[in-house]
Amino acid sequence: MNKKIKVLHCIESIHSGGVEKTREIFARLYDKNKYELKIVCTRATGPIVDSLKEEGVELIEIGILDKVWRFSRYKAVLKVISGYKPHIIHGAVFEGVLLASIAGYIGRVPAIVLEETSDPQNRTKKATYLLKLLSGLSDKVIGVSPAVYSYLKDVANIKESKLRLINNGIYPPVQISKDSVQSLKDTLGIQDDDIIIGSVGRLRNFHKLFTDLIDALSILHKSNPRIKVLIVGDGPDREEIEQHILNKGLSDHVIIAGFQPDPHPFFEIMDIFAIVSHMEAFGLVAVEAMFHKLPVIATNVGGLKDVVLHNETGLLVEAHHPEQIANAINTLLSNRQLMVEMGERGFARANNQFSAGRYVEELENLYSDLIAKKGIELPAVSKAFK
Repeated sequence: MNKKIKVLHCIESIHSGGVEKTREIFARLYDKNKYELKIVCTRATGPIVDSLKEEGVELIEIGILDKVWRFSRYKAVLKVISGYKPHIIHGAVFEGVLLASIAGYIGRVPAIVLEETSDPQNRTKKATYLLKLLSGLSDKVIGVSPAVYSYLKDVANIKESKLRLINNGIYPPVQISKDSVQSLKDTLGIQDDDIIIGSVGRLRNFHKLFTDLIDALSILHKSNPRIKVLIVGDGPDREEIEQHILNKGLSDHVIIAGFQPDPHPFFEIMDIFAIVSHMEAFGLVAVEAMFHKLPVIATNVGGLKDVVLHNETGLLVEAHHPEQIANAINTLLSNRQLMVEMGERGFARANNQFSAGRYVEELENLYSDLIAKKGIELPAVSKAFK
């Protein structure tokens, strides 16, 4: 049997974000009879690290890339390339794109893949031009949503022949018992007649705008005091958000559950899911909510407008408009049958369009296309894996 195709992923930190989750999904599902995977990152902490290691993926921490020309970081990646000899290097997030394109080019990795994982609506012309230059060193550039793909084509002016759209994907949740759900509600102090508007994400308010969701709650609270907001996540702006809750007099109506390695049980106690971000390249948590058959209120930005179908699987609102969020919540609560129907349609859409299996298949197809184009002989595959 010929040797496996070696893939080296380069990303920034590994903790709990969407980029790391997609790497975890790939590590679990890729054809281990055909491919071998290592990951270079700036630092690695949290439960995803353990999951990757359980899949036999070596994680190589090289330290923070705090400056574009921190040569020691490129040298570290070149050392990995020299020893590992990958056939494909795949960079995501700004730091990963820098490392994969520059070190991959210098190290003569046969195929270089870059991946745009952010919603670049506020990116400077200089940064966009840098991405275009780096794309010149690559063989393919992935956009993780139609919105990101359009940015790469129309704003960064990257040749469409070099682009590939691969929507992110996630696992469907494991079924959770009613007793476990009730226990979690008891722990959080949630009553059976409470109406729970949920959100999940890192507490970076300039990005996720949790304070807009709290402002929407403030609008709704007097007419419907049973509404509560449940936020699952932690991050650098937690104190700011907690102060905003205090200022609005909503301390008894907002629950911040903190970071949860497995957020899926929390979706089960939500009635409506809301992701009201200022920007979002894709919005994995919206798909997670759809897998839990929740109607989704989302801002009309980035990848969210392609994940959530307005008036079909949820409602789209404009970013920075709490009154629109409040109106959307009222619209759903006034028609419970609509909520159920949106949840069912969202579940079907998540299964059809955003599954983990589909994501890994499309990424493997990209790798296979590049290997064929570069003339690298594919490994023989045993019949059991065909």
